[in-house]
Amino acid sequence: MAQHKRIQNSNQPTPVLDRQQAVPALIPNPTDFLVVGGLAGAAQELCALTNDGPNVYGLGGAMGAATTMGLGPALAQPHRRVLAITGDGELLMSLGSLATCAVLNPPNLRIVCVDNGHYGETGNQDSHTGLGVQLDKIAAGSGIPTVFTINTEAEIPEARKILNAETGLCFILLRVKEGSALKVNRSLDPAFTRNRFRMALLGRP
Repeated sequence: MAQHKRIQNSNQPTPVLDRQQAVPALIPNPTDFLVVGGLAGAAQELCALTNDGPNVYGLGGAMGAATTMGLGPALAQPHRRVLAITGDGELLMSLGSLATCAVLNPPNLRIVCVDNGHYGETGNQDSHTGLGVQLDKIAAGSGIPTVFTINTEAEIPEARKILNAETGLCFILLRVKEGSALKVNRSLDPAFTRNRFRMALLGRP
């Protein structure tokens, strides 16, 4: 079996945060946003925090789509704050989306990546970030104006201020240790989820 080499000199500390505590601490009021939650853990967490609320479009199988799907409503609804929350494995499938977001630069879009360094849905193999790839540096190199990395609990309040600022495209990398995400029974009916989110987007009951 081929051996994967860890990228040298990445200077990344070992993750210590538990995502079940860190995500709610970073996003205490998810109903303040229109949310697109990426595949698996990221979608589960935001649905759990809102009790599968209508403002969350939690993806069920479109791996790699969260960032671009968040970009759409951010451009279409410039007066609404939009949060795209994704995982490292999913974002690695669509790195070009960071460049597209940077070029279009919607000031109402926030991107959060919960990075545990593993492909949790396919057997917990090391992801590229687990082997040393740094998504925050890729985001900064793409031109996203504000990039912030959370490695410790002490850094969460500053990240929360960035996330809740009135305007400004930002990318927040939340590095967490291995562990399961918050879970909730949520609808995986795409038509129902789409229509419910559309009503939330348009501000209708």
